[in-house]
Amino acid sequence: MTTPILATFVFYLGVTLTLGFVAYRATRNFLDYILGGRRLGGAVTALSAGAYLNWQFVAARLRRYTEIAGNSLTIPEFLENRFRAPSRALRVLSAVVILFFFTIYTSAGLVAGGILFESTFGLDYRTALWIGTLVIVCYTFLGGFLAVSWTDFVQGSLMFVALIVIPLVAINDLGGWTALLDSIAKVAPAHLDAFAGLSPLMIASLMAWGLGYFGQPHILARFMAIRSVAQIPKTRLIGIWWMSLSLYGAVLTGVVAVAYFATPLENPETAFIALVGALFNPWIAGCLLAAVLAAIMSTVDSQILVSTSALTQDLYKGFLRQHASDRELLWLGRVGVIVIALIAGTIALDPGNTVLGLVAYAWAGFGAGFGPVVILSLLWPRMTYRGAFAGMAAGVVTVILWARLTGGVFDVYEILTGFLTAAIAVFIVSLLDEPPPPSVRADFERV
Repeated sequence: MTTPILATFVFYLGVTLTLGFVAYRATRNFLDYILGGRRLGGAVTALSAGAYLNWQFVAARLRRYTEIAGNSLTIPEFLENRFRAPSRALRVLSAVVILFFFTIYTSAGLVAGGILFESTFGLDYRTALWIGTLVIVCYTFLGGFLAVSWTDFVQGSLMFVALIVIPLVAINDLGGWTALLDSIAKVAPAHLDAFAGLSPLMIASLMAWGLGYFGQPHILARFMAIRSVAQIPKTRLIGIWWMSLSLYGAVLTGVVAVAYFATPLENPETAFIALVGALFNPWIAGCLLAAVLAAIMSTVDSQILVSTSALTQDLYKGFLRQHASDRELLWLGRVGVIVIALIAGTIALDPGNTVLGLVAYAWAGFGAGFGPVVILSLLWPRMTYRGAFAGMAAGVVTVILWARLTGGVFDVYEILTGFLTAAIAVFIVSLLDEPPPPSVRADFERV
């Protein structure tokens, strides 16, 4: 079985590297490398962002505002230009937050890649980890944002097909929907009740995950890069349908795995891989397992690239060498891809780290640190530079401290408390601060 799957993986990885090379030929300057020259098509953007409220309240405003505010290429640069900041403190804080949490977030993807190669080919976990890291670094290094976006489109399509096909085939193999429900009722009846074992605090924590979308820099970058605001309504429709069906497919895959395997899996995070191996011949299994690799790569590559943009555009150019040439930034960005991937890979070497645990922490950090600041910067004209700084600092500190506490109210997912703390800090500090100058208000009115 290993040979057909290996052949499929090699072919898939060859496709991604080819896209990276083509994107390399199309990348002429640093704007191309970081934002694809702001010419990203609607369909490609749609498969990168799937949260409805983000599309509704953030996408169009952020696309317009980043261009009006000094043609900003990154979220930290946008925040500095949005408020005509009197110092670089907000930009530096934003960049540091991105580098810190994305290094953790990226390591989660690399852990998932290690688990995939380990489970599929029987490789040593560490060897598997570095193989996955090398491939992602190669095409991201070459083609930057265009390579990441094009491969994300291919990967998103693969993920969509796999998450629809696998549960349907498994349900048919079990004997139909009724047989599936009967099997779950015998093996794990609690899985038939969406709220089984959940307290109000746990339900609030689960719902709070949605707040994180507002502050994810790698998702916001897609809004900044779309070719025009006019494309957003159609793109939003495609994105929401894709995300909705994919999420239902993911949940159904987990439910089916409970019924299909009478005994719990040693590692529940391998449920998808186990189902593929049990249901399909090796060639089809290889194609479907490539979707797992696609899911991993489509997130990790975006995170590495945004981290690189923070390192080059916001810290190096914004703080150390303001007159750095375009070519200098382009190659520094490529070196940054390697450095950040190596650091994330080192964190991921511990196989005891769970993918969900690492993702949850980083998701909360971004959601609380950037979410309220980005939303209010787009919707509230009275917001000030000091309010933005206070909100970001309050959100990040709350997440870091709250995550270390357990028991009672501290079991609430830290994004909820961090998000609320950040929003309150923005409002209080902005209202106590002097109103924004006329030039800032004028930019807001233009948007």
